[in-house]
Formats: sequence, structure tokens, C-alpha cells
Amino acid sequence: MISLLIVDDEPMIRKGIKTLVDFDALNISTIYEAENGLEALEIVKNNKIDLILADINMPKMNGLDFVLQAKQLSPSTRVAMITGYDHLDYAITALKVGVDDYVLKPVSKVDIVAILHKLIAKFVEANQEKEALTIAKEMNSDFQNDSSMKKTLSDYVNKHLADTTFSLQELADETGYNTSYLSQLFKKLLGVNFRDHLLHLRLEKCKILLLTTNLKIYEIAQQIGIEDSNYLSACFKRVYGLSISEFKDQQERK
Repeated sequence: MISLLIVDDEPMIRKGIKTLVDFDALNISTIYEAENGLEALEIVKNNKIDLILADINMPKMNGLDFVLQAKQLSPSTRVAMITGYDHLDYAITALKVGVDDYVLKPVSKVDIVAILHKLIAKFVEANQEKEALTIAKEMNSDFQNDSSMKKTLSDYVNKHLADTTFSLQELADETGYNTSYLSQLFKKLLGVNFRDHLLHLRLEKCKILLLTTNLKIYEIAQQIGIEDSNYLSACFKRVYGLSISEFKDQQERK
């Protein structure tokens, strides 16, 4: 959920914004108010603020000075200035120092909703970049212990080899990773994606069972987690270039 700080010395403007906008639809759950820059700055110091709507012309501390200090405290906060034409040059200056956008008075519901949509889009994009960096750091940390992690993943896969419903999602649930990160980690450590690795292990076990037991093809399929024996035969032929019967004949002639 997203937090919003509205900074304006006119109570009617703050009330109008809070009354007119459907914040639930925008996923904004927490709304703070301040009537000047000094008061707003204290709010930023003591709370996590995601979005700011701030008037430029305010007493005690104007909006531009407030935003400059607020961005130093919270660089990831997305900010839009509310201004009149007579202070438009300040708004343009604000854009140059990191403010995301501005809206001109008098503001309507459409104006506020539009500017909030822009801020939210930038906020979400920044968070996604941050999450990607976090994942990269996690991966770098894990790669320092590649051998142990590789063994862990291999053990999990081997344990579920006969489970026809076993999937990357289930492996993610068991290991505590999200599927996107786990998919990258798996490919990095084992040199192949999860699905191909699982099929390779199943087919290798199929070869062992073909040579050491008298099980029928459908029985082998059940033991290696493949429901359809025809699919097993097709995969075997594609991977090894021999049908199952050709493989058995070849091995018996050795």
C-alpha cells in the first residue's frame, strides 16, 4: 500500500483533494496533511512517505525549499508540485532538481487523479528496480556458496523425481525463494533450466530401470513421475536418438 502527504496552506484544497479522490482505487492507504513546509518536513522525518503533493507558495517554508530537503531525507519519494501560473517558473526549477511533475491551479479531480497516476507509475517502477537489485545481491551472496546450494537443489529434485505434479513453484515453496529468482539461480548453478534438468534425471533413471528390471514402460513412467508412457517414449527418442526398444536391444548386444 502507498502513503501520500498533501502539503498546502489552504485547508479547503487539502479537504477537496481528500474528498474528491478515490484513494482506495489508487492503492493509497495512508494520507498525511501539512499546512506548511516545516510541518511537512517533520512528517517526512518521522514517517515513510511514498508520494507528495505540495503547494509552492506557503508560509514558513515554501514548497520548493521543503521538497529539496524532503528529497534529501527520502530520495525515493515521488513528488508533484501544485502551483499557479505566477509561480510556474518555480515549478520548472523544481523539475530540474528532482521533482517528478507539477499541476497548475485551479486543480480539478481529473487533474489530481492524473498526477497521482503519474507519481504511482514512477513509484512502482522505482520499486521494481530496487527489487531487481535486491535479487541480484541475493544471487551474488548465494553464488559464494554455489556448491552447497547446488547440492540442496539437486537433493530436492531427486526427492520428488516420482512426483508427477512436482514443479518449480513447489521447489520455490520448499526452499523459500520466489520462482523468478529460483529459476535464475537454478540455471546458473546447474547450467540448465529446471524443467530440462528434471526431464534429464527422469530419463536417466528410466535407462537404469530398463536395464535392471522387467518393468513395463507404463510402470517405469509411473516410477519416474511421468503420467503418459507415450510421452515418455517420445522424450526418450528425442533426447537419445533411439526408441526405448532400440536402446534395450543395443544394450543387450554389448
